[in-house]
Amino acid sequence: MKIKVSIVIPVYNVEKYLRQCLDSVVNQTLKEIEIICVDDGSIDNSGKICDEYALKDKRIKVIHKENGGYGKAMNVGFDNAQGEYVGIVEPDDYILNNMYERLYSFCGNNNLDFIKSNFCEVNGENKKILKFDETNKLYYKVIKPSEHINILKNHGTNWCGIYKNDFIKKFHIKHNETPGASYQDNGFWFLTNMYALRTMFIPDVFYMYRTDNPNSSIQNKEKVFCIKTEYDYIRNILEKNPNLKETFLSIYQYRKFLNYVFTFRRIHMKLKKDFLKGFKKEFKQAYQNKEIDKTLFSKKDLIKFYMVIKCPMMYYYIYLIKQKFFTKTN
Repeated sequence: MKIKVSIVIPVYNVEKYLRQCLDSVVNQTLKEIEIICVDDGSIDNSGKICDEYALKDKRIKVIHKENGGYGKAMNVGFDNAQGEYVGIVEPDDYILNNMYERLYSFCGNNNLDFIKSNFCEVNGENKKILKFDETNKLYYKVIKPSEHINILKNHGTNWCGIYKNDFIKKFHIKHNETPGASYQDNGFWFLTNMYALRTMFIPDVFYMYRTDNPNSSIQNKEKVFCIKTEYDYIRNILEKNPNLKETFLSIYQYRKFLNYVFTFRRIHMKLKKDFLKGFKKEFKQAYQNKEIDKTLFSKKDLIKFYMVIKCPMMYYYIYLIKQKFFTKTN
């Protein structure tokens, strides 16, 4: 049987959600799939659940390994993928049963490097659909990402699509293998968009992205500063190719800024001031080096940017005031 799509699931201590995830994948209407569960040294029952499903479905391959972090687990999964295309499902998320049949049909007809769909954030009973193209003008069109800045400015997600295996191998696209499960998807997102020539976005919603998993929050200092490590990894790749650097450096800095803002909001209060010191230093240097394209920023983000590099403590206290107001009004 020709494998049309390999689905990589990086698994680590997610027994609460894993059955729902696996059920959604094994019940895909596209039957020519393989499911690669990479158990990254789980210490709960996640590995046993994967083995249980593998006994029932021969399309499931389980790889048990010592804990090495999200990036390492993803690379192991991709290295073992035999499908024409490769998809990603996070083990605490779930998907609709026609996801891969629908995505693959567009790839086969258009010879795409990758395709992505809109997705849905799920928080308990609350659901919110997020779009890649608010204008609705680029859907169903074959595009080159570097020629469509608005697409590159949008959600940096990897799991709501599939990627041609030959494309991934041709450009040696890998996840950065840093400890833990923090931010390694940023490099993969950046590299796939940087090298791709033929991509497509469709407005369908297949992927249910869970935001209510308490174990996904960032609480320790080691993980917090992994965001810098990830963007250093991307920067090193840009530095090796002057043409790519010229095209993507401003986008790199813009996406880095958005991710730093997101990280600042998300991390524990006790870590915010330390994080903000590095935040200021890096973007003040980028500004002095003329690497910031102000046209990419919204007015609101530009105000945040100048506040971070000129008055970081004002940014800090405005955040605190907003949080207190939000808490009181809810």
